[in-house]
Amino acid sequence: MTESDPAHMGHDRFARAYRPAHVGTFTFWFTTGRWEWSPEIYRMHGYTPGEVEPTTELLLSHKHPDDRDVVAGLIDRAITEGAPFSSRHRFLDTTGRVHTVMVLADRLRNDDGEPIATTGYYLDLSDTVDAAAATAADEAVDETMAGVVAARAVIEQAKGVLMRMYGIDAEQAFRVLVWRSQETNIKLRDIATEVIADLKLVPPPPPETLSVFDHLLLTSHERIDPDHGT
Repeated sequence: MTESDPAHMGHDRFARAYRPAHVGTFTFWFTTGRWEWSPEIYRMHGYTPGEVEPTTELLLSHKHPDDRDVVAGLIDRAITEGAPFSSRHRFLDTTGRVHTVMVLADRLRNDDGEPIATTGYYLDLSDTVDAAAATAADEAVDETMAGVVAARAVIEQAKGVLMRMYGIDAEQAFRVLVWRSQETNIKLRDIATEVIADLKLVPPPPPETLSVFDHLLLTSHERIDPDHGT
């Protein structure tokens, strides 16, 4: 597998016949530092597709000042360690509008198993959940009350996991689940169920993290406003 091999281009790997405007694909080649953007990512930044050449310098120039150093560090890590370029950060488009995006990516490897690029999705979380999200939610539940309750419960659980893992709010977490449902043509409930089932594959938190959580759990009553709910 080489950078010029069209059969292994990142956009081919992640392409679909239709993708919502708030989702775009990218590939970043480690050795050359070359970026490839789908038309959606150009538009997110305020450009027409192909209007500019996406470079690391251009990418960083759009980042929110408070997030720019973090993203620069992630890019450096991608180059030096062959790590995926995954993050949640903000950028400004050409009009000055702030976008909050999640970048979810994986490695591309050559025939020897060595990482040569990172490729994945930009998911713009700036807008509210739209009609497509509501439709996906409706399709996720059964007609029976028991099915409705079960589906909503697992979706809420999956939302909670995403909120904690990515540092996003409930609405943004729901948008991520809806996106995966639309992208894979799988019911939202089934996506959420698999997210929960796959938690066993995530490494356990380090002991110091558990110690902090233990303390918070055992002292949570001390931080509750006595007037709450009155």
